[in-house]
Amino acid sequence: MNRVPGVDIETAADGRLRCWLDTEHARGWLTPADAAGASGTAGQFSIELTAAMAEGFVAADAAVLAMMKTHHPDKLPLLSWDEQMPLAPAPRSALTRRLDLYAIVDSAKRMRQVLDAGVKTVQLRIKTPDQPDARWLDALRSEVRDSVRACAAAGAELFINDHWQLAGEAGAPGVHLGQEDLLALGADGRAALRATGMALGISSHSLWELCRARTLAPRYIACGPVWPTLTKAMPWRPQGLDNLSWWCRMAQAPVVAIGGILGAAQVVEAARCGADGICIVRGLGDEPRAVVPALQAAMQAGRAAAAASPLQAQRPHPSLSNGTSPTAA
Repeated sequence: MNRVPGVDIETAADGRLRCWLDTEHARGWLTPADAAGASGTAGQFSIELTAAMAEGFVAADAAVLAMMKTHHPDKLPLLSWDEQMPLAPAPRSALTRRLDLYAIVDSAKRMRQVLDAGVKTVQLRIKTPDQPDARWLDALRSEVRDSVRACAAAGAELFINDHWQLAGEAGAPGVHLGQEDLLALGADGRAALRATGMALGISSHSLWELCRARTLAPRYIACGPVWPTLTKAMPWRPQGLDNLSWWCRMAQAPVVAIGGILGAAQVVEAARCGADGICIVRGLGDEPRAVVPALQAAMQAGRAAAAASPLQAQRPHPSLSNGTSPTAA
């Protein structure tokens, strides 16, 4: 019998397990990846759940690992965004390009710099102030429009952070949203976002977020922070190369490595893990044209190393502490 608060396991009519999560970190239905494969018992699930929590995983992440052990060791389960059962993501269309070096910039001027340096994937990230006024909104709209034009002229793939409605109005090809933002949209808002046809990039920091992101058939799923980062404060432990390689193998979507990637040596390692895109912020420096060629060479070297000897972690480590692991803060 499972006695972990907020984790309720039951057997569905088709014989598969399903789990209702209502934990500190996640709320929704967790279900196996598909109907094929072995179907375990609630007792087996409880044993695996307890074992994962003993390793230091929080309840939501422990439930993901328990579901995989019980049903599909090599397939991530699905996690719903609300009370509705999660649906398997729509089949992905064939992708024509890798994301490669991925720059995050805070202005159209900076965007033109990185495009001139040869970067072909860019995110415009302009955070909303506490009290945005009409002047700020007009300036934001102008930055987005200028960025759309610049990326179209350069043949680059653009993602607008957060401001998805404005991005749609400006004809942006893609948006990037965090999971708290996607949750806040609600079912109707997420449907409206999908109806725009814009490509979607989604942040993820934990196993349950990875399972939830998959259901929206994203263009990519970001894994971070790979290394410690000063860009913004966050509660997550660094993913490291083991979690990044596991993400890349399990996500069933392109993975972008983000967080603390400052130079060529880290680009090599991220590429060797299988990252489709490698996000650079501070590492581009004041003169991107001076550093981008070395970073691109490092990316190719990492991919060549991956082809010869890929990094494939068999099991991830906790990205949040539940207070029980020997390494808990």
